[in-house]
Amino acid sequence: MKSDQEELYDIAKALRTRIDRSRNDRCHRSRFPGGLAAQKAQAASHASNYPVFILPNTLKGTTSAANAINDLGWAMGSADFAGNTTSEAVVWINGKMLKLGTLGGPNSSVAWEGVKNNQGLIVGISDTSIVQPRGEIFSCALAGFFPSVSGNTCQGFLWQHGSLSALPTLGGDNGFATGINNKDQVIGWAETSYEDPTCNPPQVLQFLPYVYDVKTAKITALQPYPGDSDGTADAINDKGQIAGISGICSNAVGGASAIHAVLWQDQNSTPIDMGNLGGMAWNTPTSMNAKGQVVGFGNPSGDQNAAPNPIAFFWSQSTGMKNLGTLAQDSNSIAYAINKSGLIVGQSFGGPNGSHAFIYQGGTMTDLNSLMIGHNSWTLVYANDVNDSGVIVGGALNSKTGETPAFVAI
Repeated sequence: MKSDQEELYDIAKALRTRIDRSRNDRCHRSRFPGGLAAQKAQAASHASNYPVFILPNTLKGTTSAANAINDLGWAMGSADFAGNTTSEAVVWINGKMLKLGTLGGPNSSVAWEGVKNNQGLIVGISDTSIVQPRGEIFSCALAGFFPSVSGNTCQGFLWQHGSLSALPTLGGDNGFATGINNKDQVIGWAETSYEDPTCNPPQVLQFLPYVYDVKTAKITALQPYPGDSDGTADAINDKGQIAGISGICSNAVGGASAIHAVLWQDQNSTPIDMGNLGGMAWNTPTSMNAKGQVVGFGNPSGDQNAAPNPIAFFWSQSTGMKNLGTLAQDSNSIAYAINKSGLIVGQSFGGPNGSHAFIYQGGTMTDLNSLMIGHNSWTLVYANDVNDSGVIVGGALNSKTGETPAFVAI
């Protein structure tokens, strides 16, 4: 019996063989609801309702997350092992879940929306087997991407040709990969060797946004916004435009690390400030489409020390930053992704109904649960990504059993 890594290698090899064939031919052969044929049928029919499919977790935990989906219909994220204390990065292809492995530590995840490579390359984050030499927690654990804090360093990973490899840092101990485009440019953030005085303990080292070129194996640090010391790269499109955050080191996640939401026109440019919704912290882009339109979240008020109070935003160079609001009775929202057609998906919460996934189009935010076909015992809690054919992935909740699995909505 083949291992998951061997099976993934076979899939990637077959993908590379087929990649030059026509899109129509690929559509004709795709049979899974998350495959290309169904995606094209959905786009053509302009259906307003979404059949929903719960994705399997063969690791036997009750929690999984689908955080990204590319235009091949590959849903990517993480799944918990039995007991829900550790998790591993996974990909769902044609309805089957396959493990991606770790970098030697207990946890790994495809944690961000920006994995948009259609040649079968995947990036994410993983614990390593190395104990944190400075006692840091860093973004991987502090942001809650893993169910447990290992105390080990974490690094970005690249999966290609059936195997997982560590991405370099910028000289420090930790790193994070958030996305990859079709030009094989990886983005994220990584520590340098500089002990940054703007860090809050236990964080010690400065972290900077980067671009890593898979073809040349070269990592390049991006310039933070003038006057800032730290930042992250969160979204990239095939033009090489990059969106991210810029601020001070702080806790290495959110808050004053995200004083500015910024856009780089390319990896060599000085970033521009995308503005804010009124607050001076938590200004975080999450996704960008081919048109350079960006979505994310930010605080509507408060200084750099304010607690998170997120509201979803849309930004373009022509409109500036716009508040997308929330679902009725909610106080907070996060926009996680936008596709080429401008369809936005995310999460609305802070009200009496708990958290609900939303879609936003034509100036209107709609509860995705109101459009769901099937699985009426489930609540779609968040929609984390949408591909260019309109297929949505995210996380659901069964309030009776407590299960929180990944879903795909067609």
